[in-house]
Amino acid sequence: MKLISAVCLVVLCAFSNGKNAPDVLKQMYKRYDGKWQANFTFNQTTENYRHDSLIRTSTWYEAIVYPDKFRIDFGDRKEGNAVIYNKDSAYNFRKGKLVRTSVNDDDLTFLLGGMYFYPLDTVEAKMNRFGYSLDKFHEDKWNDRPVYVIGANSTAEKTDQVWIDKENLVVVRFIKYTGGRKEEGVLSDHKRFGDGWSETACSFYFDDKLFQKETYHDCKANTDIDLSMFDPKKFSIPAAQ
Repeated sequence: MKLISAVCLVVLCAFSNGKNAPDVLKQMYKRYDGKWQANFTFNQTTENYRHDSLIRTSTWYEAIVYPDKFRIDFGDRKEGNAVIYNKDSAYNFRKGKLVRTSVNDDDLTFLLGGMYFYPLDTVEAKMNRFGYSLDKFHEDKWNDRPVYVIGANSTAEKTDQVWIDKENLVVVRFIKYTGGRKEEGVLSDHKRFGDGWSETACSFYFDDKLFQKETYHDCKANTDIDLSMFDPKKFSIPAAQ
């Protein structure tokens, strides 16, 4: 009887001391709230793949102002092909003309820094709204480093999930299931920018097939950015970075 009670006590203590998804978010928030870079600019070499073969290479120019402004200019910037994410809307431009407006479903800007510019309770609500259940959590390893996984109770579970490096508390992987397809993003080669971080290489997969690889160049944080570049009504081809 005493042995059973002792075992139960150990199990209960282990459970009560174990982390969960809200704990990890609080830990991330405590470390980076008020410290993350306010904006970030870079250009990237973008490689697109089909059937495991490289089919196209281009240069994209990107600018982020946290928490919710993100612009990508595709290829030759003189051609005026771009997308602007501003708050809850996305605006697609082709040859300098607005061709489509849609709902902004970009959760990466939020996960990769935007979260530190909202109150913590808003962060938790947005995580759930983006599909990453805070009721599901486990610890794992990724590239031989310990990680926290929010959104899944096990590696085999097919749910939307975010993998977070345990030491640096940065996102290193995400998995989403939409319309019967699996989308996976692997974020690597993280570098410090002030008191925050940024990945400088990414790989994206659909149904476990490589779709796109990105390598960042000329990364800059906390620079002067003209916010009009995120205003679709003032769209213009920006000067070279």
